[in-house]
Amino acid sequence: MLRLVLFLFIGSTLAGIGVVAALSMGFYEVRPILITAGIGAVLGLVISWVVASRLQDA
Repeated sequence: MLRLVLFLFIGSTLAGIGVVAALSMGFYEVRPILITAGIGAVLGLVISWVVASRLQDA
């Protein structure tokens, strides 16, 4: 449950950062925006997994 809550915040934040990065680099097509949002969401999944594991161990 903790992983899901963390992923909701971390995943959406990193996906948003990816979208902003793509737009600021001049990629206004749908494909690069979706790719960077997907990369951010996957990174958010990994990071939330690690953070939740460390919080549960503490």
